[in-house]
Amino acid sequence: MSEKTQEENNNPSLPNESFKKKFIENGLSLGWALLLVFIIRSSLFEPFQIPSGSMIPTLLVGDKILVNKMSYGLRVPFTEWLLDSPLYFFRTKNPARGDIIVFKYPEDPSIYYIKRIVGIPGDRIEMKNKVVYINGKPHERNPVSDAEFNKISSALTDGSSDISKEYTSVYHDKFDNTTGTIMIDSRSRYSLDMPEIQVPEGHYFVMGDNRDNSNDSRVWGYVPFDYIKGNAVLIWISFWMDFDKKSFTFHPERIGTLLQ
Repeated sequence: MSEKTQEENNNPSLPNESFKKKFIENGLSLGWALLLVFIIRSSLFEPFQIPSGSMIPTLLVGDKILVNKMSYGLRVPFTEWLLDSPLYFFRTKNPARGDIIVFKYPEDPSIYYIKRIVGIPGDRIEMKNKVVYINGKPHERNPVSDAEFNKISSALTDGSSDISKEYTSVYHDKFDNTTGTIMIDSRSRYSLDMPEIQVPEGHYFVMGDNRDNSNDSRVWGYVPFDYIKGNAVLIWISFWMDFDKKSFTFHPERIGTLLQ
């Protein structure tokens, strides 16, 4: 009988001890991995899915996006889950006009919305004839080229929006540090004139890029800073399954698209 076999016979509990040791080691490894994932999701980056067409043409139904939660400062991990608002180790900058943000819906904080910031604290915002006025001046926008319009139109194959040159206008919307893309529907009366309002301190006025099909600050008011999850920065994949229509839409060309 070999020395190894004799040792095992003399100590029959050895295999169980070895199993327990491996179980503990693997459990600790899994625990550390999960902790790292939760830290990343709570303080660094978090994925979200676009469920509606309110941000067309910038974001399509089914886009899966990545939100940078460090956009405005470094958060203390887990505080946004344990407290009403996140705590920061330090703040780096304030949200800016043109930022695409994910935030808790003010009327039901259990729901997340995604919109574009149009007004920052102190701004005076007004809408006349579907044109946004910021601090008394019409917001600069320029029509997209025919080629870009056709590209946007061909991407909307999931039935979430009806786009035609007869009724729809698409513009490049210019902000301080970025240029967004918005869509206006001449048939809709949703964007009726809005009298001038002033954005209060610590709050933001947001709108969807699909201006005539967006439930936003024009309806329910402002977004507090503490409700902002972060800045949407990237589309990491894009697909949509419509179970009612039994259809599947996949946009591989949108993978890796940087958002602005």
